[in-house]
Amino acid sequence: MKSNRKILLEEHEMPRQWYNLAADLPGTLNPPLGPDGQPIGPDALAPVFPMNLIEQEVSTERWIDIPEKVLEMLWLWRPSPLVRAYALEKALGTPARIYYKNEGLSPAGSHKPNTAVAQAYYNKEFGIKRLTTETGAGQWGSALAFACSLLGMECKVFMVRVSFDQKPFRKMLMQAWGGDCVASPSEETQAGRDVLAQYPDTPGSLGIAISEAVEAAVTDKTGQTRYSLGSVLNHVMLHQTIIGLEAKKQLEKINEKLPDVVIACAGGGSNFAGLSFPFMLDKINGAEIEIIPVEPASCPTLTRAPYAYDHGDLAKLTPLLAMYSLGHGFIPPPIHAGGLRYHGMSPLVSHAVNHGLATPLALHQLECYEAGVLFARTEGIIPAPETNHAIASAIREAKKAREEGKEKVILFNFSGHGLMDLTGYDKFLHGQLEDYSLSDSEYERFTEVLKEYPVPVR
Repeated sequence: MKSNRKILLEEHEMPRQWYNLAADLPGTLNPPLGPDGQPIGPDALAPVFPMNLIEQEVSTERWIDIPEKVLEMLWLWRPSPLVRAYALEKALGTPARIYYKNEGLSPAGSHKPNTAVAQAYYNKEFGIKRLTTETGAGQWGSALAFACSLLGMECKVFMVRVSFDQKPFRKMLMQAWGGDCVASPSEETQAGRDVLAQYPDTPGSLGIAISEAVEAAVTDKTGQTRYSLGSVLNHVMLHQTIIGLEAKKQLEKINEKLPDVVIACAGGGSNFAGLSFPFMLDKINGAEIEIIPVEPASCPTLTRAPYAYDHGDLAKLTPLLAMYSLGHGFIPPPIHAGGLRYHGMSPLVSHAVNHGLATPLALHQLECYEAGVLFARTEGIIPAPETNHAIASAIREAKKAREEGKEKVILFNFSGHGLMDLTGYDKFLHGQLEDYSLSDSEYERFTEVLKEYPVPVR
């Protein structure tokens, strides 16, 4: 009889501090820049975020305490299990030991509530009554609607139109938690109206949806609305590190060594950072760990885009951030991994990749769906299309271990279940999905704008 299939922590064993990678990264982080190309201070972000979150955004403290009220909300579903994927190992015939951190057990079905409850808490403490945000696949929008429902706040979500159409149940989740969800681009903002006037049939993008959400926040003359972002920014990466911190405790609990490989999918960077940053600290201190962020080949931000200064949104309402970017006007193909279609990448993740602390990988969606179906037929859980990217990479690493005859430890983040994404599975199982690649002409067209901006220090 096999043991240690699920490695569990008690609630009192959950980490009480978040880990801030900014304290330990090599080199100097490139600061956000204003329209004049000069570094901005915290006050420039005040119309968009509450000051208590801005303080976390610019902090270089290594450890930051988790407020008691946030812990109480996290205890609704955390600590999450670390699971040994015995059946997947057997199917692959690998000597590798494969573990996954199951973040699909949260009320919203993904890792996103880890930061949603924290951001909603800090906003409410600051006196904010209403939050606006964008969402791609709907995981973040539903997570923020859930968090706002716990704290009695209003929530407005601009959902990328292609996902709004593909995934109606995500919209229903948001509505059940009291959120208001509209397709983006919409007629409700100037940014949305401008896009629709030029491209009435656009599938939308996260860059457009961010513009709408930011505009909706900063134009509220009552001052009671702020914007909330589900990925990319430093404070979001910080809140997600509870994933990796728990995983380290769980591996220690069964006397397992540090992983040889740590894997997570990467769109804006949050679930990748959440699992990998605590292990990245070990790597900085000399541990031999391969850390792999996995992205779609159709949106190859880390694997193909330049390291550049760019806006986080189409309307250029956000500061210039130093990140790998395909250009803020990038319109991705309508792949089903909606959460991985962002044009840019977290500045912290980008800095880590730039300094060789992580090795990115781009995969096509057919390979990823194949991996997801194999996982469902062995481990029993249907993964989100985004999560399939991490599973596909883990399968590659497990096969490599089989070929090399090495007993590697592979750890990946199961960032969310796919029960709201069955339309994509239906198309895959009926041969109706295809792979997309970003053509050279599209790449040149979208990244041309980056030449207008300052060049970050590498």
